Amino acid sequence: MPSILEQLNQRFAQALAGQWPALPPALVVPASQAKFGDFQCNIALPLAKSLGQSPRAIAEQIVATVQVDDICEPLEIAGPGFINLRLKLDYLARQLQALQTDSHLGVTPVAIPARVIIDFSSPNIAKEMHVGHLRSTIIGDCLARVLEFRGYEVLRLNHVGDWGTQFGMLITYLKEVYPDALIQADVLDLGDLVAFYKQAKLRFDEDESFKEASRQAVVKLQGGDPDSLQAWQLLCEQSRREFQVIYQLLDIRLTERGESFYNPFLPGIVAELDRVGLLTEDAGAQCVFLEGFSNKEGQPLPLIIQKSDGGYNYATTDLAALKYRLETDQAQRIIYVTDAGQANHFAQVFQVAQRAGILPDPSQVEHVPFGLVKGEDGKKLKTRSGETVRLKDLLDEAVQRARQDLENRLMQEERQETPEFIQQVAQVVGIAAVKYADLSQNRTSDYVFSYDKMLALQGNTAPYLLYAYARIQSIAREGKVSFQQETEAISMSLPEPTEQQLAKALLQLSEVIQEVEKTLLPNRLCDYLYDLSKKFNQFYENCPVLKAEESLRVSRMALCDLTARTLKLGLSLLGIPVLERM
Repeated sequence: MPSILEQLNQRFAQALAGQWPALPPALVVPASQAKFGDFQCNIALPLAKSLGQSPRAIAEQIVATVQVDDICEPLEIAGPGFINLRLKLDYLARQLQALQTDSHLGVTPVAIPARVIIDFSSPNIAKEMHVGHLRSTIIGDCLARVLEFRGYEVLRLNHVGDWGTQFGMLITYLKEVYPDALIQADVLDLGDLVAFYKQAKLRFDEDESFKEASRQAVVKLQGGDPDSLQAWQLLCEQSRREFQVIYQLLDIRLTERGESFYNPFLPGIVAELDRVGLLTEDAGAQCVFLEGFSNKEGQPLPLIIQKSDGGYNYATTDLAALKYRLETDQAQRIIYVTDAGQANHFAQVFQVAQRAGILPDPSQVEHVPFGLVKGEDGKKLKTRSGETVRLKDLLDEAVQRARQDLENRLMQEERQETPEFIQQVAQVVGIAAVKYADLSQNRTSDYVFSYDKMLALQGNTAPYLLYAYARIQSIAREGKVSFQQETEAISMSLPEPTEQQLAKALLQLSEVIQEVEKTLLPNRLCDYLYDLSKKFNQFYENCPVLKAEESLRVSRMALCDLTARTLKLGLSLLGIPVLERM
């Protein structure tokens, strides 16, 4: 069903249609302060100058014209011409009753379910996933969940780094020090493979002959040499299994389509850019000189499409991927979730694609950047030895700390629980805490990683929200009520201010989901769920539920159930499961 804000804007737009030109789409907005009501219409002020009338006179005309008697109390005009709207309690009750039998809790599917591709996670083969992959993985997953819930056809792509120079280095080095790893599966652990990769990188940077051999190995691999392909496949498969361990922990679904997938299309990209006159040879390489980008000397910056040795660059692969996604996958919107440091790269690739005619509409592609994860010292998160934090280690420690916190609480409460219960709760809380701590930040900002803060039972944390849900389930068990068995909506009554505020919060879910869809900012959903949990706790502290008289008891139990369902749905869109008990 349309959200309250959508209903009000429709009413105001209908009333004002034809009277005043060029009206903005958002005629009604949430009130800036509760004392002004629930919503406001401030359009009279900007209209005053063009119409040559006082804002208050215009506001009076709007109030006389618009029909919202079934939704709002009598409209009030404040100050020079602000129109304040307060929702009727019987309208709130009717809206809540409609939610009770709606599995989507008022969130209507999109009218046109466009095909969307989200490119996220993207670890590199022969390297372990680290904390830097955390943000891309869980932000991308959250956006996919939200868009899928809205009804879009979403293809979740894992653009794995499984091609290019790093394989030339690694294959060349392993031929020298551990050739069996290139012909037999699982001869090395991934950790050993990572160590060899680091040594290969040192050789590549310091030894010109090794560098040249590595480059030739890349050319052989890209050319389809059977021995090189066999070695490459063994390395990929080993890494792929390790990645899957992380994805299972995080409950992530992805379709892998790595850089290698687009290798057959790279010559065609070069030919296409040459055909439209974009390619220029520079120092033996084929380049496109970019508009609006310059090097340190102030000269136009070239984007290398084909290197002087015949090899290709990341940009070439990204152009091929973009072309494939638009033409073969028929994507109508493509979202790239990577760190902010790649913003220039994508701006350059998108520019070349647009100039070449590959990307006819630039609005089809979006780069979703995110900031760094920092330690509590304010620096980029590292281990004590200065190494990048492995993602598996970070998640394992979160679960371990959640388990310790739970065991301490059980001891204080003198509660006995099974080992299975303790393990399940620790696993859910630990992983949820890491996810939520990240998603609750504005993704464009850096944030400080703190186990103590993210595992706290108070504040804007996953444990706080999970506890709110578990608390409601405890109330339902005590009241011996199962709303899942009800087939008809329960009549609602909202006599107290705190239950009215909770009701209004429950009816905001649709607006919040649509805002996340538009802005691609998961923290907006986190903020909403946290505010909803706080309003529920205020309601529960001020309004007796189980001890209320029968009709009010049933209404308040239904309000509890709607809150639990909203929390469960919202958390699921963040990739977080709920717990019936904690």
